[in-house]
Amino acid sequence: MTTASDRKELISRLQKNILQWEGYKSPPAGTQELVGLGAVESAFPNGVFPLGSVHELVCSNTEQSAASAGFVTGLMSVLMQNGGVCLWAGLSQDLFPPALKAFGVEPDRVIFIRLSKDKEVLWVMEEALKCPGLAAVAGELKDIDFKQSRRLQLAVEHSHVTGFVIRNQTDKMGSTACAARWKIKSLPSEPVDGLPGLGFPRWQVELLRVRNGKPGSWIMEWSDGKFRHINMRMVEPQKLMVG
Repeated sequence: MTTASDRKELISRLQKNILQWEGYKSPPAGTQELVGLGAVESAFPNGVFPLGSVHELVCSNTEQSAASAGFVTGLMSVLMQNGGVCLWAGLSQDLFPPALKAFGVEPDRVIFIRLSKDKEVLWVMEEALKCPGLAAVAGELKDIDFKQSRRLQLAVEHSHVTGFVIRNQTDKMGSTACAARWKIKSLPSEPVDGLPGLGFPRWQVELLRVRNGKPGSWIMEWSDGKFRHINMRMVEPQKLMVG
């Protein structure tokens, strides 16, 4: 006879399995984070950043698109630490490959593909996301619907490659099958050691939607080859209005 305790254990085991199928796999033993996003990772179910899933970054202008590209490059840098290459498909020529070095990514480890239509980017992304040899795939396009995003999600469920859809200058916010929806805005950097010039890249990171998680907003910086959480109270209020 099945007891209440047995049923509870079975449900708990099924929930853990579902989360793993969706990309929420626990960090390796001895570590607490998968990509070093600190407080941001705690917003996801079980505090686990979903790898092997598709993330959607929505942008309402060119500045947010550039900020999203920088943030994604930081994530790619982490995902490429154990080797592998990435693929980046897009409609524009805004991305400056040598700038990726600022995030520890050598441009020759990224396959760049320039296309002219959304459907071409989506096809390239879907085929690339089926390749387990890639560390990550990023695609810049204008719009994506639920059916198209579902095709990408099905592709990564077999390969466990992480995908990033950067929706440039879109005013449509329909539902998608992506694991999370982000909005990234650039923030003014802080001088390093009081010296003049630019400081480290800094963003306001908003997690707008995450399945079974807790959406929120954080300030993150890329310095010394990793992400760093910045206490929001330390940033002047007027700076939060940038972007």
